[in-house]
Amino acid sequence: MSRTAAIVLRQYYLMRGNLSRLLSPVVWVTIDIVLWGFITKYLNTVTSSGFNFVPALLGAVLLWDFFSRVMHGVSMAFLEDVWSRNFLNLFASPLSLSQYLSGLVLTAIATSVVGLIVMLILATTMFGLSFFTLGLMLVPFLFVLFLFGIALGIFGCTIVLRLGPASEWFIWPIPALISPFVGVFYPISTLPQWMQYLSYVLPPSYVFEGMRAIVLGGVVSGRGLFCGGWLAVLYILLGCWFFKRTYQRAVRTGLIARYSAESIS
Repeated sequence: MSRTAAIVLRQYYLMRGNLSRLLSPVVWVTIDIVLWGFITKYLNTVTSSGFNFVPALLGAVLLWDFFSRVMHGVSMAFLEDVWSRNFLNLFASPLSLSQYLSGLVLTAIATSVVGLIVMLILATTMFGLSFFTLGLMLVPFLFVLFLFGIALGIFGCTIVLRLGPASEWFIWPIPALISPFVGVFYPISTLPQWMQYLSYVLPPSYVFEGMRAIVLGGVVSGRGLFCGGWLAVLYILLGCWFFKRTYQRAVRTGLIARYSAESIS
């Protein structure tokens, strides 16, 4: 645990030494909540159906931003070592891959919790969105998104480890690429059939379908959330296996010693 804690401590020192690293996640979630908050308020004023768009749209934005913060929390911690070319220093030590990944995950937990608190405060005080009325029902939704965010974060780290630092731009659009398939703002039934097949294997689909059911006064499918949770755990295991195989290949081929900002091989 001390080695895992050392990875977290390194990230803490980096954030403490650079204010932009600390403010960046807070600033972006603030912009998203404020922008979508005013959009939902406007939609409430121009529609006569009586439907409240705040929990439907702003709630979806909050959950999706939380997922994105988790994923980027893992990948950003990894990229700090990429940018500083710190891999040889880390893995010349007794540090194991599991300890390193655990440190990245704990870092993501800390940064995502801070972002979640900021989003909840803004959404509640400015736009009247209250997730607290859900009570413990909110926990499994956040947990599934958290697990899948960790899985995608590890997968993104593996891409950069395999292709080189110049491929980091592959990581940033991943949440945007999968968002049409998981029904963040609309039911999965809206999608064409071939897109629905992909939705069934993405854990966030079960989260947003469940949240929509609550907003519309329906019943949450416990089976759906259970499937989403197991899928997320499966993706974490696959991501760890993929990262380990890629790291072993980088060591075997000597790529890790030639790691530079331009290498893609």
